[in-house]
Amino acid sequence: MRIDLAGWTREATQGDPRAFFALFDAADRLGFDGVWFSEFRLPTADWPYPSPLLLAAALLARTERLRVGTAVLVLPLHQPLMLADEIAQLAFQSGGRIDIGVGRGTEPATLAALQIDAAETRGRFEHGCVTLQQHAAQVPLYIAGSTPETLGFAVARDIPLLLSLEPPEITQLGHVAELLRGRPSTLLQRSSLARYVCIGATAAQVTAQLDNLWAKLQARRNFFAAKRGVPLDQVPRIDPERMLRDQFIHGDPSQCHAQIAALQQRSGIGALRCVFNANGLLDNAQALAGMTLFANEVLPALRAPA
Repeated sequence: MRIDLAGWTREATQGDPRAFFALFDAADRLGFDGVWFSEFRLPTADWPYPSPLLLAAALLARTERLRVGTAVLVLPLHQPLMLADEIAQLAFQSGGRIDIGVGRGTEPATLAALQIDAAETRGRFEHGCVTLQQHAAQVPLYIAGSTPETLGFAVARDIPLLLSLEPPEITQLGHVAELLRGRPSTLLQRSSLARYVCIGATAAQVTAQLDNLWAKLQARRNFFAAKRGVPLDQVPRIDPERMLRDQFIHGDPSQCHAQIAALQQRSGIGALRCVFNANGLLDNAQALAGMTLFANEVLPALRAPA
């Protein structure tokens, strides 16, 4: 199973770029397969990496084996042929270590600032996907999306999926199963899903980490609900038991290994994006400690011959 990293987005990317890049130098040495970054254009907050392709170029130049992916490029914001040229160049100069995840994107402020009609994003997204398949065919392409239309487009074009972490991918997998209708397909084997990872040497360490997270996860849920105009009393409360079941890999190394093996068998997914920093709720030192324990104790077991 391919084991990647994710979670460094928005405020989690702030700070000294040298320290930030060093985190992925460590990931390269530890043996993780790849890392994924998001695109947030014209941000209202101080997020330092609006272009994941420029960030990818910097990291690919200083690492030896780590792949770098976009999760996602918002295709309606780009001229497809120019984007295909840039992606093909990155693939060439990195020895093929770039992965491109794409999405439709619906952020109203960004669309308005760039004078893009929201009604045109579906057509621009699909045209962009076809263009990338034709003009950057050497680069692995993934689609992120949750609507039946986007999932149907991905299945029809046989493009693997970047399945979501929040909300978890259960509904998406149900749509895909219905679209495939039992037909033989390797699409899920080539797709990727995400999980928060909370790992510790002892049960007490894991419990302490989780207890520290629930209030922070609720606060973030409240924040994004408020941005959508949802009153605070209508925001669902965090259900730790459900989140641990549907969105987490957690426990000591042997428990984490068993959960990943079961997840792979249950879902048929061939790649996992591990979020060690709780999408920025934990600092980089905490994330690196988890990454190191995971790399030393879980990665070898996952890669051992069956």
